[in-house]
Amino acid sequence: MPLSSQAESTLIVNQASSDQNESGYQPHTATTATRSAAKIIDTPQNITVVPHQILADQDASNFDQALHYVSGITQTNTLGGTQDAVMKRGFGDNRDGSILRDGVRSIQARNFTPTSERVEVLKGPSSMLYGMNEPGGLVNIISKKPLLTPHVHLEGRTSSFNGGGGQLDVTGPLGTSGFAGRLIVDHDETDYWRNFGRNRQTVVAPSLMWFGETTTVRIAWEHMEYLTPFDRGTLIDPNSGKPVNTPRDRRFDEGYNATRGDQDTLTFQLDQQLSDNWTSQLTYAFSRNRYSDNQARATAFDADTGTLTRQADATVAAQSRSQTVQLTFNGDVDWGKINHQLLAGFDYEADRTFRGDMIRGTKNSDFNIYHPVYGLMPSSTAVSAKDSDQRENIDSRGVFIQDAMRLNDAWLLIGGLRYDSFDVMSGKGRPFVTNTDSSDSRLVPRAGVVYNLNSWSSLYASYTESFKPNSSIATQIDALPPELGKAYEVGAKVDLPNGITGTLALFDINKRNVMVSEWVDGESVTRTAGKVRSQGIELDASGKLTDSLSVIGSYAWTDARVTSDPDNNGNQLTNVARHTAALFLTQDFGDTGLLPADNLRVGMGARYVGRRPGDAANSFYLSDYTVADAFVGWTTPIDSWQVKWQVNVKNLFDKTYYPSSGGNLRVAVGEPREVVLKASVDF
Repeated sequence: MPLSSQAESTLIVNQASSDQNESGYQPHTATTATRSAAKIIDTPQNITVVPHQILADQDASNFDQALHYVSGITQTNTLGGTQDAVMKRGFGDNRDGSILRDGVRSIQARNFTPTSERVEVLKGPSSMLYGMNEPGGLVNIISKKPLLTPHVHLEGRTSSFNGGGGQLDVTGPLGTSGFAGRLIVDHDETDYWRNFGRNRQTVVAPSLMWFGETTTVRIAWEHMEYLTPFDRGTLIDPNSGKPVNTPRDRRFDEGYNATRGDQDTLTFQLDQQLSDNWTSQLTYAFSRNRYSDNQARATAFDADTGTLTRQADATVAAQSRSQTVQLTFNGDVDWGKINHQLLAGFDYEADRTFRGDMIRGTKNSDFNIYHPVYGLMPSSTAVSAKDSDQRENIDSRGVFIQDAMRLNDAWLLIGGLRYDSFDVMSGKGRPFVTNTDSSDSRLVPRAGVVYNLNSWSSLYASYTESFKPNSSIATQIDALPPELGKAYEVGAKVDLPNGITGTLALFDINKRNVMVSEWVDGESVTRTAGKVRSQGIELDASGKLTDSLSVIGSYAWTDARVTSDPDNNGNQLTNVARHTAALFLTQDFGDTGLLPADNLRVGMGARYVGRRPGDAANSFYLSDYTVADAFVGWTTPIDSWQVKWQVNVKNLFDKTYYPSSGGNLRVAVGEPREVVLKASVDF
């Protein structure tokens, strides 16, 4: 992107996201890979964008659904469905710092909310730009912004899961002084699809922007209250290595298995055009998630008798907080015949996690999974002093600089360097015992080259690194060095006018200093001996095949293995499928003749996830699965109103599948067929 339009691009991103200028399935630009708007074909990493139109057509209502058609993404341990958690290129975990909201790392439990406009997935290490991270990549959720054009969206929906909800989204100018506001209010409540439980979520999100001649200011707040089942899923039968043969809707816990909480996100952003060639952006973000939960936790299973041993546990008054300050400068400088797109910046992040009373009840073996009787084990109030007051404090400071040098029409070079320092403290107990206490600093480089074959295609290569501090609340590790990742990537990209935007990528990632535990002289010792490697091929494409036929599709082959470990050397990484593939087609039929200027859209697709190991020892595997989805949408104008009806059928053929595992006693069960009917009015 010629940086003479840098200020305009920053304004576009902050005002409404690129989807205001990019409609449909085809994205052309992204912000995550460079921290400023850049063409996808000029980015030397795989950056995959899920535009708003795709999210709307597929009725994506949570984090997993938003990523269904992105290559190489699989679900990992979600802590009983209470946390967003996915694997990227074989790496990831819940609370791994790989989820961003508007470019700021998120500590929230649920991140894809009614305020989400589009999703960008940056594959490979990204620590040079964003600090602490897994080497597989990150997901950046771009939020809806206030608009200077008045617009109101009213929506009601109902689900076959017995429930529904509604939404109000109103935006427009406030007076004539450059102010614009937006208010999003959304409530959703349905029965849980298994034999008991309830899902409830309420979001209130006001935001305000001021558009000056050279200044843009945004203040946004999002508040969410939620109730969600704490459901650890099903069990693995050790005799067969498969999930136990019980109805998929049968839970093995109790009615009190639920998480209740609220989360807040406050963002202040100031964009300033300093001159014709320089812009700056100052961001402050505060986020908080508070919750309490109860569970009847499975601790042992007797496959011969069907007896499940359970323990009534709970977490009371847990809270995660994060504060982030970012300051960046973007410049467009011509030195001789070479144009330099300069990025320099500073960021500071302080994360605090606290879990107060940790309830640990006594074990109970009165439950049989084949003949369940609920209510025999009440919730507990017994506080475990040695497990309570869990804390993790992480502070990080980073300075970085990057230069994207346009040598000529064909060659683009990108180089960047970050210096990051961080402090980590964690532990637990009454009295408190510190188990992690470390400080470290890293120099993190990034290098890439792009060769533009023409205006719509390119070849690229890159080298990137990542780091992530090792921290343990429960185990004494003192000051282990951080996990370090290094990645090489080559690929090709196309961005056909009014056609397809796609990326073919080949990658090789190595990560070392992975924490492992081993027995030495009868004691468990934790050290950083582990090494893992992930290699693979990815293909992502979205856009138009014809004027009326749109597509999003992907394929990934991922070989992720442990290369150094005292117990698991050579094993595949947990929850990582060797093969994943997805394809979704949408046909726009246009005017049906039922009403003047109406429009009919129909879409259908399927996603495939291959066989995956369910634990680090590879003692059992989750079977591969294919799930199909479909929708029908009909839109018609009535006076100045745009009225829309849409029916989505998720898991069209009612497939039974298991998306992830947290171990042999914690295997997630995929949702059955769900039919969602939505009616909306826009004016």
